[in-house]
Amino acid sequence: MPGPSIADQVDTFNDGFTAQIGPDLSAVFDAEQSALRSAGVPSSVVGVGDQVPDADLLTPTGAATTLVGELGGAPAVVVFYRGAWCPYCNLTLRTYQQELLPELQERGTRLIAVSPQTPEGSEQAVANGALEFPVLSDPENALAGRLGIVTAPSAEARAAHTELGFDVADSNADHTAQIPFPSVVVVDAAGVVRFVDVKVDYTERTEVATVLAAVDRAVLS
Repeated sequence: MPGPSIADQVDTFNDGFTAQIGPDLSAVFDAEQSALRSAGVPSSVVGVGDQVPDADLLTPTGAATTLVGELGGAPAVVVFYRGAWCPYCNLTLRTYQQELLPELQERGTRLIAVSPQTPEGSEQAVANGALEFPVLSDPENALAGRLGIVTAPSAEARAAHTELGFDVADSNADHTAQIPFPSVVVVDAAGVVRFVDVKVDYTERTEVATVLAAVDRAVLS
């Protein structure tokens, strides 16, 4: 049986997180999320029917690879996440490992996760979720940039991060604070984008059932 939805897991996490960090920091993050929702999805985001761009990526061991090489001519779900420091990313990737990956394997479809972290950060993400699919580093957000999904935390959010003891730039391969919007891109065997879901509010993620419905449309049509 499927476990709780990602949205339900986020609600449970937020209850504890808000109590842990207190109302002042919670208000900072709430304001950031509200501003992101108001701004909406950028007009530059890759569209359905576009050819997915290629980019140089790194494995958790630091080995060079590319998106096209990882796709290997198979349909795929490419998941962009912010980093192993992001609890919403960790619970999403863990859910995808447990509930999405087996279904994709039955469909002959690959699952690939991408972030701007260093390879060591990718390794941490793998450990956080016991992940058994490729988790890759996108230095300088080269791939995310070509897809039009790059953003960055607000100045106020970065200050709140510092108060909590970390900085996004320390985790990123290029030492900037740029990160992708959490996004799911489904490509068919020819590398054509068949589905894009960009979550501008980073507490929201694409549910497993939504991804599978998109994959079934891409594979069967």
